[in-house]
Amino acid sequence: IGAMATYSFADVYKGDYIGRNWEQIRSIRKPVIAAVSGFALGGGCELAMMCDFIIAADNAKFGQPEIKLGVIPGAGGTQRLPRAVGKAKAMELILTGEIIGADDAAAIGLVNKVVPQEALMDEAFALAARIAGNAPVAVSYSKKAIVEGLDCSDMDQAIEVEAELFGRCFDTVDQKEGMGAFLEKRKPRFTGK
Repeated sequence: IGAMATYSFADVYKGDYIGRNWEQIRSIRKPVIAAVSGFALGGGCELAMMCDFIIAADNAKFGQPEIKLGVIPGAGGTQRLPRAVGKAKAMELILTGEIIGADDAAAIGLVNKVVPQEALMDEAFALAARIAGNAPVAVSYSKKAIVEGLDCSDMDQAIEVEAELFGRCFDTVDQKEGMGAFLEKRKPRFTGK
């Protein structure tokens, strides 16, 4: 905040001060898990929302308090928060600058799970392991379908994105392995091909 206090519009816009390179998180093909302990306010909350999952320690706090500084969220908060928690709750949080605890964040759908602080990283790694046990290409395509589908202007376009990626799965070795293993009543051995 100290660095931004004297900035002008040109300084912020030309330098892409807040969001520079952050949007690249969305293009990572593998799922990204945010493990949040302590404060995730303003840009920290926006960074967490760019991730695919948010696991919160019981001491975590979330909010977009920029309004109290005379600005608005500048790294996607006004767009991601309503998609995560709905328009009404996003309006309340952004326009009041209210900070909420981990349990409230989970109750409104901002975080996936709340765990004791000492279990935070174990829980994040356990989630990563459960995801990693699935077909890597299908995981990547699922993420792509969700992210791109949410960006579509209408449901028909979003369904078309999903249909194309679903079809692409049938060109993978893992699809053959997964369905074969199901029919043979055994655990699949995915290779990412």
